[in-house]
Amino acid sequence: MKASEIIAQIKLRAAAQVKRPLHIVGSPGLGKTQIVAQAARDLGIDFRALHAPLMQPEDYGFPVVSADKADVNFIVSKGKFPIEGSACADKGILLIDELPQADTSGQKILANLIQEREIHGQRLKAGWLIVSTGNKATDRAGASRLLSHLNDRLTVINFDASIQDWSAWAMAHNVPTELVSFLNFRPDLLNNFDANADKNATPRSWVEGIGVMIGQVSAEAEYEIFKGDVGEGPAAEFCKFLRIFRTLPDVNLILLDPDKQAVPTDVATLFALCGALAHKTSADNFSRVMSYVKRMPPEFTVLYVKQVMSRDKKLAESKAFITWASTDGAKILI
Repeated sequence: MKASEIIAQIKLRAAAQVKRPLHIVGSPGLGKTQIVAQAARDLGIDFRALHAPLMQPEDYGFPVVSADKADVNFIVSKGKFPIEGSACADKGILLIDELPQADTSGQKILANLIQEREIHGQRLKAGWLIVSTGNKATDRAGASRLLSHLNDRLTVINFDASIQDWSAWAMAHNVPTELVSFLNFRPDLLNNFDANADKNATPRSWVEGIGVMIGQVSAEAEYEIFKGDVGEGPAAEFCKFLRIFRTLPDVNLILLDPDKQAVPTDVATLFALCGALAHKTSADNFSRVMSYVKRMPPEFTVLYVKQVMSRDKKLAESKAFITWASTDGAKILI
């Protein structure tokens, strides 16, 4: 299931106050935590995360012996858990991150929290949805099998990388155009996780490792730096793509005279140029850019439109878009 579908499921459960938690399973670096946080932001509700592997038994409640030593009571952190009587919001999402990495005692406590919605006698606020995440044991990320009674209390869904969802997110979060264009050219490299490899290309390693370094290191050093984030093969291909990107036709000349500037025929160059044009597009020049990209093969026109709409959805109201969508676009999109 792709990110947009998982976010929709989380929103649906939060709105319907479904108490059975979702457990999102996927390889490291996909952005599992981020999509849960995104769902909370979209809903305008609170969000709290517990990192299960680091939780100790006392983190779930600190035992205090009564004065007569006849009983033991537990003090549960109101800053950590959205329990009744705490100052936290009445609605929110409580994320239990990396649940399969919790030890047996932690899983037992969390199983009760998930099933009974209480911890050491302290009840969660009714408006809170529990969501958990984890890797597969085969990912060699420290995950073990969930206790059977805990697994039975969860709705398990698999998270798969989607270039469409990732591209929309990347364009909205100012990920470098070069990187977005390359991964649309080679979507199989967005997440080629292999538990036996020394380094893997994942959405996290592309953005946090390479995205922040583009333009910060010399062209000569790029491959040596980038392979330390995504591995040798993906790094080599991306460096080749960067060389193409840096020799693209002048976008400013295309904007000045879109009907006369030549349209490349090389596939990699077309992917790179679509990204560069999308990055330069504004409400003022959209009609001129559309004049140019309509001369590209139809699939690249669609690629450009999708990328630019991810940056500014209001462009869908423009005359240029409506004209294209009702003529040439209609033939492609239907």
